[in-house]
This record gives sequence, structure tokens and C-alpha cells, in this order.
Amino acid sequence: MKKAQLSGSLRSDVGKKSTNALRNAGLVPCVVYGQGEQIHFSVKSVDVQKLIFSPDVFQIEIDIEGGKKVMAIIQDLQMHPVRDTPMHVDFLELNDKKAVKLSLPLIAEGSPIGVMNGGKLRQPYRKLRVVGLPGDLPDSIVVNVAELRIGESIRVEDLDIKGVEFREAASAVVLGVKMARGAVDEDEEEEVEGEEATEEGAAEEGAES
Repeated sequence: MKKAQLSGSLRSDVGKKSTNALRNAGLVPCVVYGQGEQIHFSVKSVDVQKLIFSPDVFQIEIDIEGGKKVMAIIQDLQMHPVRDTPMHVDFLELNDKKAVKLSLPLIAEGSPIGVMNGGKLRQPYRKLRVVGLPGDLPDSIVVNVAELRIGESIRVEDLDIKGVEFREAASAVVLGVKMARGAVDEDEEEEVEGEEATEEGAAEEGAES
């Protein structure tokens, strides 16, 4: 996974009044847990927004005042219902020897044969839920779709990434090419052209006789 950094300030008061004061000052209340005692802190809202509005997933090194540094991922977040700004963020501290669950972006690579023949690429999932050790998890799930023809698809069970276990159903279609109006499969197109050539030849022979 890609890496990012955040700087945080410890919170001594986690009450509602203190929390509202932080938000009014452009800060976001946060907590990190997973490897012992919970740590309550705050970070700048603009810094958090750069991470949560990115299509990427990050391992985040949080530098908390007092010399405490933790490597974590965003586990949960609360957003303002109107302003769409972060109101609270939960971080899960990582352990290199302990698997974590998260969602990784799904990226289609290549130009499918079926699309070049007039079909349409279908991608039901933008992210896939996975389980794996932090060091084994890639930045994203990249799938080559260049060989896909109209009517063909790739399912979760077709994906094989070392150290990554998928949490979606094995039969779930993640990428496929569906028929579109006017689309013709390459093989069918060649067959039609062959038939037309045969008919033209027969017509010429009939005219000569």
C-alpha cells in the first residue's frame, strides 16, 4: 500500500464541549487502537481530507506529540451530513504479523477485444474487500482485461494475488464485457465476411454461365 504521514496533538479532554471546540478550530478528533491502549488525538481537517477523498488506500504514519509514532489505516470515519467534512476518524494500528481487513481499488488494465468490437466494459465493483498482512497488500487490484470478448467476464475466483484473500463471493463478477447495440464479436464478424465472399463468388460464377 501507499504510505502517507499525519501529525497529531494529544487530547486530554474527550468531552463534547472540547470536541466541538476542536472542530470549530478546523481540527478532527481521532482515536487509534488495535495494539494496546487507545490514544485520543486530533489532526488538521485539511490533512485528513487529502487522504479520505483520494481513490488510494494508505498506510499512515501518525506522529503524535510526545514522540509517539504509529503506523495505521483508517478503520472508520464519520462525515458531516451537509458539509461532507470529517467529524471523527478511527485508526487501526498495524502489526506486521497480524492480518487486516480493508478495501482496495479495482483497476482494469488494457483495452478489451469486446469493447473494440462495440461491447461495453462492465465493472460492478470499484473496490474489493481483502484480508492480508500489511506488507503483502498491494496499492490496488490490477486486472488485465485485454483478452475479454463480448459476453466474457472475470470473477473473484479468477483473481490470484499472493498473500491476498478476497472477501467477496468467489462467483462474483468483477469485470466483464456486455453486448451493446450494433456490437459484433470478432469471430462472428470474420464468419459473416467469409459468407459474403462465398456468396459474391457464387454470384460471379452464375453470371459467367
